[in-house]
Amino acid sequence: MEILGKIFGSTARVKIMRLFISNVEQTFESKDIVARSRVNSAVVRKELSLLSSIGFIKKKKQGYYFNLSFQYARQIENLIVGVDMFDRNALLKTFKKAGKVKLIIVSGAFIKSKDSRVDLLIVGDKIKRKTVEDGLKKIESEIGTELTYAVFDTEEFVYRLNMYDKLVRDILDFTHEVLLESKELSTQYLKKP
Repeated sequence: MEILGKIFGSTARVKIMRLFISNVEQTFESKDIVARSRVNSAVVRKELSLLSSIGFIKKKKQGYYFNLSFQYARQIENLIVGVDMFDRNALLKTFKKAGKVKLIIVSGAFIKSKDSRVDLLIVGDKIKRKTVEDGLKKIESEIGTELTYAVFDTEEFVYRLNMYDKLVRDILDFTHEVLLESKELSTQYLKKP
C-alpha cells in the first residue's frame, strides 16, 4: 500500500479508488466512503473532487459511483487491485492478538477467488470477537471490499470438521491459503474425507 500511495500521491486516494473499483455496481455517499475507507471527511471530500475532475468517478443524486467508461479503468484496476492487497505478516500479527489462535485460513478476496463463501477463517480459544472485527474493518478499508469471516473455537471446529460440515468443507476443499496452523490442529486439518 505504501508504494501505491507514493505513486498515486496518497494512501487515502488508493483506498478510495479500491473501494470504487471493488464495488463497481454500488453508489456511495460521502459518509459511507469515510466509514468504509477510514479516511477523514476533509480528505475524502478533496479526493472525491479530484477523482471526479478526472472522470474516475461520477456523481448522481444518491452519491458517487465508479465511471465504467473511464479511459484508464482497466489499467488502474490491474495496478490497484491486481497487486497483492494484504500483508500476511500484518494480518497474522493483527489476529494473533485476538486470543489463542490455532488456525488462520484466507480465501476469497485475499486470494482473488470469487467462488469462496468465506474470506477468512479463524480457529482458536478465547477469541475476542471485537479484536477480530476491528482488524477486519481496518483490512476492509485497505482492500476496498467487505469481507466475510468465520470464527470457531477449537472444539467446535474439530466437531464440524469431523461431521463434514458444509461450510468447513467448502473452505478446506476449495482454493485457500493457510497462514497459521498449530500442531494440535494439523493432524485434524490434514484428515480429508
